[in-house]
Amino acid sequence: MAGRSTARSQRPGNPGQPGQRIYFVSLGCPKNQVDTELMLGQVQAAGHALVDAPDAADVIVVNTCAFIDAAKEESVDTILEMAQHKERGAQKLVVTGCLAQRYAGELAQDIPEIDHILGSSDFPSIARALAASAAPAAPGAKTARGKKARPLPVIQVAETPRYIYDHDAPRVRIGARHSAYVKVAEGCDRPCAFCIIPRLRGPQRSRAIDDIVAEVRALAGDGVVEVNLIAQDLTRYGWDAGTAPEARATLAQLLRALGRVDGISWIRLHYTFPSAFDDELIDAIAGEPRVVKYIDVPLQHISDAMLRRMRRGHSGRVTRELVARLRARIDGVVLRTTFIVGHPGETAAEFDELCAFVAESQFDRAGAFTYSTEPGTVSALLPHRVDPDVAAERQQALMELQRRISRERHEAMVGRELDVLVEGTSSESDYLMEGRWYGQAPGIDGVTYLTDGRVPPGSLVRARITQASDYDLAATLEL
Repeated sequence: MAGRSTARSQRPGNPGQPGQRIYFVSLGCPKNQVDTELMLGQVQAAGHALVDAPDAADVIVVNTCAFIDAAKEESVDTILEMAQHKERGAQKLVVTGCLAQRYAGELAQDIPEIDHILGSSDFPSIARALAASAAPAAPGAKTARGKKARPLPVIQVAETPRYIYDHDAPRVRIGARHSAYVKVAEGCDRPCAFCIIPRLRGPQRSRAIDDIVAEVRALAGDGVVEVNLIAQDLTRYGWDAGTAPEARATLAQLLRALGRVDGISWIRLHYTFPSAFDDELIDAIAGEPRVVKYIDVPLQHISDAMLRRMRRGHSGRVTRELVARLRARIDGVVLRTTFIVGHPGETAAEFDELCAFVAESQFDRAGAFTYSTEPGTVSALLPHRVDPDVAAERQQALMELQRRISRERHEAMVGRELDVLVEGTSSESDYLMEGRWYGQAPGIDGVTYLTDGRVPPGSLVRARITQASDYDLAATLEL
């Protein structure tokens, strides 16, 4: 997903001077979106103007993703696209985020149109980066496209990312005004064999409960009614390395504190880990009225052998028991998950076991991804590689299975009344409104089309489901 600022300024600007016009491109996950919003807040507080088109900008900032190959390719393509605007008036190109954290040297060498490179926790220096001058180019150097090289990029990348924001940090939100992401922790301490995130984002560091509550209060005052809690590992919130057990905060404590913030209707959980659900957390989800009964819990696989290869730290039995516990103890719970197919060593029998588990578990939402080799990870060194064509076939088969399950579960909802959070006029038709019931998270799930009436965005309305498709619903307002 790419988010772009919408503020527009007609003032001319000069690189490094107040009054510059800044254009942002935000790639990747909601965690990256929060970082972009924090940078937007910083540059605006420094007196710069935000514009919504690269041709209008003095400075272009690209916040990149590097989670899998496709994300890296999109990031590089976007940087190259934005670099072209330096021939049309833009005077500085800044690259930050996970791709910058991992490949700063390569980016500086291969794309010298870049003026400044900031790592994944160095983006708070964005205002200083706008004022900095680039290093001189090597004599006779050429760009990757054969043109005379510009000065070398200034690189600012911490070896181990450590930054985590607090509620006082200025922030300019992009996207819906009534829904916001709140990053409660940054970094990850899990040793998953396939994942590069701990190297890109550093060790886990959690924010204090009081600090998060202060941010959510401010968001509620700004019209937010839905808060989406995010982290690399949400269920490990408070369990930072070096924190004494008696001093640890817990996600359950955080949920209870947020449940008392006036103005917030929905609190949603993203990026949980299957072995970290204790009774306290399940009780908090079940018992807090404002915590929606929706859990995003990436499972990755069910085969014991595959879970060992992936270094997930638990067995398939733990996963099965968790699904049963959540369904038994949280009334109306909606479960979303993701799986990786084609990981080194995955056999046909293990894939069949995964399909049987998905059919048995009847997840409300599930995504399947083919394994992406990430240099520097344990999985990248494993033998018994799965042929890419076989992995693609498995991904398609699993998604087709889940499509049928999702369709059946949606069809069973026809006739039900439920609350819908209105997003606004539908992108499909000006004659429709669209929104989401609590089982649809922003950006990753389908939507609920409202076929009658006009309601302001951010309203919670009662609606009756009239039609169902694979991923979307249609409903009429119950006035």
